[in-house]
Amino acid sequence: MEITGHMLIGAEAVRGTAGTLRAFDPARNAEIEPAFGAGDANDVDRACRLAREAFDPFRQAPLEQRARFLEAIAEQIIALGDALIERAHIESALPKARLEGERGRTVGQLKLFAALVRDGRWLGATLDSAQPERKPLPRSDLRLQKIPVGPVAVFGASNFPLAFSVAGGDTASAFAAGCPVVVKAHPAHLGTSELVGRAIAQAVKECGLPAGVFSLVIGAGNAVGEALVAHPAIKAVGFTGSRGGGIALMKIAAQRREPIPVYAEMSSINPTFVMPGVLASRAAETANGFVESLTLGVGQFCTNPGLVVVLEGPNTQAFIDAAVKALEKKGAQTMLTAGIASAYRDGVTRRGGVEGVKRVAVGAASDAPNSALPALFATTQSQFLQQPPLEDEIFGPTSLIVTCRDIDEMVELAEHLEGQLTATLHLERDDHELARKLLPVLERKAGRILANGYPTGVEVSHAMVHGGPFPATSDPRSTSVGTLAIDRFLRPVCYQDLPPALLPQAVQDENPLGLWRLRDGTFERR
Repeated sequence: MEITGHMLIGAEAVRGTAGTLRAFDPARNAEIEPAFGAGDANDVDRACRLAREAFDPFRQAPLEQRARFLEAIAEQIIALGDALIERAHIESALPKARLEGERGRTVGQLKLFAALVRDGRWLGATLDSAQPERKPLPRSDLRLQKIPVGPVAVFGASNFPLAFSVAGGDTASAFAAGCPVVVKAHPAHLGTSELVGRAIAQAVKECGLPAGVFSLVIGAGNAVGEALVAHPAIKAVGFTGSRGGGIALMKIAAQRREPIPVYAEMSSINPTFVMPGVLASRAAETANGFVESLTLGVGQFCTNPGLVVVLEGPNTQAFIDAAVKALEKKGAQTMLTAGIASAYRDGVTRRGGVEGVKRVAVGAASDAPNSALPALFATTQSQFLQQPPLEDEIFGPTSLIVTCRDIDEMVELAEHLEGQLTATLHLERDDHELARKLLPVLERKAGRILANGYPTGVEVSHAMVHGGPFPATSDPRSTSVGTLAIDRFLRPVCYQDLPPALLPQAVQDENPLGLWRLRDGTFERR
């Protein structure tokens, strides 16, 4: 499939007239052809109006048609073949094997949401029978189902050009809910975005859906994204990126005449707590695993372990020494973009200048352009609490080891932390009492708590939570990964005493969809 440099607005390929953009190859430090025409507010308006027109027909389409649409997207992405992997590799410098795995994840989550749509439990169908004889007042017939909120704006992420981008989890969950989607392509992945966008557009056509179910817009700077969030047709936003970017979108959404939710995944340092039993029994093994997780993908994961907390003791130094040895073997590698690489170097330099912080290890330098040199720092709990910049996320392969004198200092540090996507406990059975002191705090601070594992690697499943208290996300009640992500784009509607002929299928007495439903407080499927 040819990359032409067009936006996709409904069924049309549109050449933007607000200047030109080119993707960038960070490994060669060079721009990539072709040039893309940048869109403007008029293009955004057209895409959003089409999405609004498509909303009612799309949400009212049979569930089987919606599920088939998600599967068709997956099939069209697979049909792109090696061309998709090659373009994503050039635009991101990510290894082809990693991108093939990411494509598999993207396709897998589309199919998972298709199965979810067919299951129908996400509709939350609930029936409370009328009680006309109830005293002192009768009860009306009450029925509830969830409906989609409306068109959704999705912003592609820099670090996952497939799984958190045009056909990623935000788009898949919005489509599953019955919401049209307008995607703003990430400027680092313009060619990849067009290829996937064309795959979605083909699936829209194949499944006989309104053209406005999907659009892809691009633009230089922030103007297109701001216009998208501000447009009155848009009813929710999915975003993965920086804290500054997420907060900016939240402000725009809050200042609208009709404020809307922004589900932004932003900033997390993902603390890892290493208990004494682990330091005594497998310090080197745990340190090596930590470094592997830290440097995976050049540290460009939102779940990167950016903080390690240990108790002072006879085995603490052995853990630090093993981490230092492992990290010194890791070479500098090319990052996703020149801007990300520059920000990483600046962050590492700032951290090295913080009082009471010591750089204990650096990786092996290389001549790779736009590269990140792995770095490991150490400090004490008291210094960490006194230096707010040490809580800042540095996006890349660097982490900070903090030593605590006792469990009370460890709990105090945990209490001090901002909201996180993950918190990890490395522990042995003898550490359970100490862990019980931490767990209530970690439950309040993080969306996912791990034991004896590493936070990089987020399973797409029913139980997964990829979210957490601010600033990890803008809404701690939600997740951007897993089937619960659909709830972000749904709202409940109650039908009181509606004539049977007007009731939606999900709450009709005959249960034509064959759903599990809550009827008068009891789950049933009949």
